Amino acid sequence: MGWLDSAAVTCWEFALMPVYSSLTHALAEALVDVLWFIEGSEGEQMDPDDAAKGLEGVAHLVSQLSSDQRSEWTDLLGTMAEAESDPARREFLEGFPEGFGLVDDAV
Repeated sequence: MGWLDSAAVTCWEFALMPVYSSLTHALAEALVDVLWFIEGSEGEQMDPDDAAKGLEGVAHLVSQLSSDQRSEWTDLLGTMAEAESDPARREFLEGFPEGFGLVDDAV
C-alpha cells in the first residue's frame, strides 16, 4: 500500500465525518467521546486508577471555567444530547453538567 492509497483512506474517513458549527463543538464532541470511552471501560481495557485520574482531571478543568464558559458548555451538551440517537450516550450527555461540576449544587 503506497502513500496515495493511505491518503485515499484518510480522505474517505474525513468525508464521513460530520461538519461542526465551530471548533468548540468539534472539541466538545471529541472530549465527550474520550470520556464516554473512559466511563464505559472495563478493567481489562483501562486501569481503573488511570480512568479515575482522567475523569477527575476533566472535572477539575471544568471547575476552572468562568460562569459564561460553563453556560456555553452546558448549552452545547444539551444540543448534543438532543441530537444523540443512542439512549445511553444521551443519558451520559444529559448527566454531564452535574457529573462534571458544570452546575452548582444549588441549581
